[in-house]
Formats: sequence, C-alpha cells, structure tokens
Amino acid sequence: MLNYKSILFVLGLVLSKLALFMYVPTLVAFFSGTGGFLDFGQAVIITHIVAFICLTLGRTANFKLNVRDMFLITTLVWSVASAFAALPFVFINHISFTDAYFETMSGITTTGSTVLSGLDNMAPSILLWRSILQWLGGVGFIVMAVAVLPMLNVGGMKLFQTESSDWSDKSSPRAKTVAKNIVAVYLVLTLLCCLGYVLTGMTLFEAINHSFTTLSTGGYSTSDGSMNHFSKGAHWVATVFMFLGGLPFLLFVIAVKKKRAVELYKDAQVRGFFYLFIVTSTVVALWLNLHNGYPVLDAFRVAMFNIVSVLTTTGYGLDDFTAWGALPSTLFIFLMVVGACSGSTAGGIKIFRFQIAITLLHKQMMKLIHPSGVFVQRYNARPVNDDIIRSVVAFAITFFMTIILIAGILSGMGLDPTTSISGAITAVSNVGPGMGTIIGPTGNFSSLPDLAKWLLSFGMLMGRLEILTILVLFFPAFWKS
Repeated sequence: MLNYKSILFVLGLVLSKLALFMYVPTLVAFFSGTGGFLDFGQAVIITHIVAFICLTLGRTANFKLNVRDMFLITTLVWSVASAFAALPFVFINHISFTDAYFETMSGITTTGSTVLSGLDNMAPSILLWRSILQWLGGVGFIVMAVAVLPMLNVGGMKLFQTESSDWSDKSSPRAKTVAKNIVAVYLVLTLLCCLGYVLTGMTLFEAINHSFTTLSTGGYSTSDGSMNHFSKGAHWVATVFMFLGGLPFLLFVIAVKKKRAVELYKDAQVRGFFYLFIVTSTVVALWLNLHNGYPVLDAFRVAMFNIVSVLTTTGYGLDDFTAWGALPSTLFIFLMVVGACSGSTAGGIKIFRFQIAITLLHKQMMKLIHPSGVFVQRYNARPVNDDIIRSVVAFAITFFMTIILIAGILSGMGLDPTTSISGAITAVSNVGPGMGTIIGPTGNFSSLPDLAKWLLSFGMLMGRLEILTILVLFFPAFWKS
C-alpha cells in the first residue's frame, strides 16, 4: 500500500521550504522598489496555505516511506513544486500558466529553455527567482542521485550505492551528514564562482544570478544575449565552474575529507568526462581556426565554453554554434545526449552508461574469441552484475524511445524536423537551446504551441528524473496492493 499521508506530509514540507525561498526575491522587490513585491507576496501566501494544508492532512504518528512511495514522491515533488513556483511568473510577467509552468519546469530541472525575452529590462526579483529555481533544482538532484536513485536502482544507479544511499533509521544519520556535506560544497563553489564573475566585470547582482545558474548547470542568464553580454574573462570563469558542476559532488566531499584532490581523478567517470571535453574542444577549436578564421585563443575559448555548456547540459549561449558548419553541428547533437557525470547537476545519459556499454562490448568480443572463457565485467574496479546491466540497457532504450515519441508528436503539430528532433533531445537531456532558427541558441520557445510546451515540460521532467522513475507510475502493477 502507498502511504498517502506520509507522501502528503513530504509535499507539505517541500512547499513550505519553497515558500521560504520566495521571500528572497520578495525582499529584493521591496527594498529595490523595482516592482513585484505584492505579486511575490501573493505567491508566498498561496504556497504557505497549501503547504499548511498538506502538513495538517498528512501528519501521522506512523510516518513511513517504502520504495513505491519514493517513486511517487520523486515525481510529485518536481511537478507540484513547479506549479507553485510558476505563480510569480504569472503575476509579474502576466504570461499564461502554460508559459509560466514551462519556464519553471525548465528552471527547476536545470534545463535552461526559456519563453521569456527582454531579460535586460526585466524586474530583478523575477530574474533572481529564475536563478534560485535552477540553483535549488541542481542541489536537489545531486542529493537525489546520491541518496534516492541508487536505492531505487533506476537506470543502473545502484552502481553508486553507498551507505549514504540507505535512508533507513539505522543509516539515516550518515545519509543526512553526507547530504549536508554536499550542500556545503555546493555553497562554497557557488561563492567562488560568484567571486570569479565579480572579478571579471559583472555587477554583484549579475554575478549572483550567474553563479547560481552556472554551478547548477542550468543556463539562465540576466541578459537576452546570454554570455555574449559579458567579458571574455567571464567566459573562462563559466567554463571552469560548468565543468566542476558536471563532476560527482560526492567525490568533492571525499576529496575534501581526505584532503586529496587526486580522489576526483581516480574515478573512471571523471577521467572519461575530462578526456571527452578536451578532445572535442580541441577538434572544434581547430575547426573554428581553420574554417571560420577565429584567432587561436578565441577559438579555444569559444569552443571550450560551448562544448562544456552542451556536455554539462548548461545551455549558455556564446555565438551560434549551429552556424559553424557540418562537423561542429553534428558533434553538438551527439554531446547533447551524452551529459556529464552521475551525481552531478548535469542531465543527459551520463558518461558512466557509455563506459559500461564499452566494457560490455569488450566482454562480448572476448566471448567470441574465447567461447569457454569466463570474463568478469568491472567498472571503477567493482564488478558489474547483470541487474545493473539490465537497468542501464532499459534506461538507454527508454531514453531514445522518449525522444523519438516526443519528436514525432511535435512533428505532428506542424513543427519542422530540426525543431522537433532537437527540441525533444534538448528537453529529455535537459540541455536548454535546440537547433535551428526557432529554438536554437539565438531563439527561444515562446512561439511553440501550448501543447508542445506541455509536452516538452513533461520531457524535461522525464529526463531529469531518469525516465524510469516516472515510467513505472504508468504500470497498473505499481498501484496494486
């Protein structure tokens, strides 16, 4: 049986915390006198009231959660929180709830797709709220990837199960300590990123917003020009911290605890991510230098920025990479689905699944050569059992099936193939910009039909929660006792 009261209580807790974070842009609006104070006030009151109702109705002396409860909670938290976080966009920007929900879901899933324009002249309170949503979504997913998904064995995440993944009464103190340490590392890196932006010429407000959306690999900016609006120094700062945002945050905690930065490089995922970043950046930089006439330093700056932006699914814009030629465009489509490391703020398939696929291929080749041989598949010096392999394969199949299905429906709405396919990829991979003139790096999603926005919002949620977490809810067996 599902523990509905406990689920309702958790939703109440989440909404109450969301309401508290709404106070920050509310105070900014009040003290800056730039508008939005009463609008945010309404959103805060509504969210507090609903949170109070959920907490009251869900209060129980026998609070408990099982695996099925966790599947449902994971989906409800993101979808319900997005509905209430969308209220300021409706009240201040006077946009439809569809557009507001799309913007919020894009923010909280750290996708970075937007329907808004005129950001340079927008109220500071709403700009800050967009950035806060991405910052919260980033740290929320890190904790979920470390503590929840391994326990549920979603998409092969059991490979990363540690004692911090066990939220039973026996291990919960350990899990809570790890979660606090991850949040502490996240805060420190955010502050360092903010300082770096200030030193490269951003105002404090711009630096705060961009540090939130850089480390969360979200990609929202305070300017329609995205990172084109800022200095070359800011581009290098963004490149460094986007890369750090794509690393497993649990390894940061371990490295700090052991006082050895080499702990990061010991991980197979980190090495794979680093090599992929360096090789693809070099290829694109040489292409820009030889074919597009970029000076060498600018070629590497622009190439590394855009590669890490797409690879970590941040989605910041710097130049229009779709106009660079066939090779870069093809490469970027591939990188859109790859993603960075598991346990980071990035979306996509994740590096470790590709690495497991390669080890599986190697094992199959060896079996062909030595049919009687016994070969143990390993990853990070740990054996990979068949259960994890099946979970990874199931994830990969549903990942691409989801993209194909969404792209097909978008095409049926009359959208062109480039917009349909890249829109589906960018939503499910949580990248941000798509390809083409409509939703490319220089466009946005405002002109899409409302049904397309709802579909893409669902695609963002599917991608952020590793697809299988939501897909299991559609099986009748899930709801049976």
